[in-house]
Parts: sequence; structure tokens; C-alpha cells
Amino acid sequence: MKIGLLSDTHKKIEYSQTVIDHLVAEGAEFLIHCGDIVKEEMLQQLKKSGKRYLAVYGNNDPHLAEVHNRYNLVQEPHYFKLAGTKFKLMHLPFYMSADAEVILFGHTHTFECDFKNGALFLNPGEACARSKPVSECAMLEVREEGFIVTQYSRRVEETQFHARHFTFEREEQ
Repeated sequence: MKIGLLSDTHKKIEYSQTVIDHLVAEGAEFLIHCGDIVKEEMLQQLKKSGKRYLAVYGNNDPHLAEVHNRYNLVQEPHYFKLAGTKFKLMHLPFYMSADAEVILFGHTHTFECDFKNGALFLNPGEACARSKPVSECAMLEVREEGFIVTQYSRRVEETQFHARHFTFEREEQ
């Protein structure tokens, strides 16, 4: 299963739509927003994508509680199972224990992909291009034997995303 990941969209509606469109074009079957959504329009973009999605509140999202029931929004840490895999989703990297197979987070605005203690820790970076002139997202492909992560980045003056690939084997349980 291919899971499209984005985070830290903040107020950049055009960047978030570009990222969502790219992830869907690359085959995303499910979308996950790792927080700091900021604008309801971004939740509308996820909903209108035609894909199942999940979004977690970030530290800049308390005001979105008033629209909570209209969208698939969760509080951190949120545990769920998808593609036969246990996930933990959060925005703030406070719950970084390896108590799930995949730990998704945002907040730092920095792409991170690390496999340790039998768990994949993954931050898709910033979609908003706030800390640097680059918009980022990631694709997580969940397979029986392991995980394939593709980091996508696009300089704001460019139209094409560039890809880097990472492969991790599941540890025997």
C-alpha cells in the first residue's frame, strides 16, 4: 500500500494542493497529514482528493477543533493499523518510543527517515517551504517484507519534484 505523507503546510494552500496532487499522481492510496494544517482549506483539499485520509492536530491547529467533526482529525499520539502495520501519528516529536512499527511526525520542518529498534521513524518535511525554499513530502510504501520511503522535494521556482529512495526490511518478530 502506498501512503502519501505531508506535514507543516501552514498557510500555503497552493503548495499543499501541489503536494497532494503529486502524491496522488504517484499512486498514493491513503494520505496522512502530520500536523500544522493551519487552514481549513487544507483539510478540504485532503477530503476532495478522493483518497482516504487522516490528519493530526499540530501546535498551530487548536482553532480547527471547531470543524473537527467535518474531517478525519485526530489528537496525538494517535495509534492505528493500516496495511497490516501498526502506526503512531503525532505532530510534536514528544512520543518517540518504538511502540509501533511506523512512527510519523512533523513539526521540525526537516525530512527524517530512520529505522531503529524495529521501528521506522518518518517525518515528511515541510510542504510550506517556510524554513527553506523547498516544498517536501514523502511516500511510504508498506510491503510484507519491509518499507520503501520516497522523499520528494521541489524548489519553489521549479515545477518538478526530485526523488530519493530508502528501503528498510522488517525485523523478525
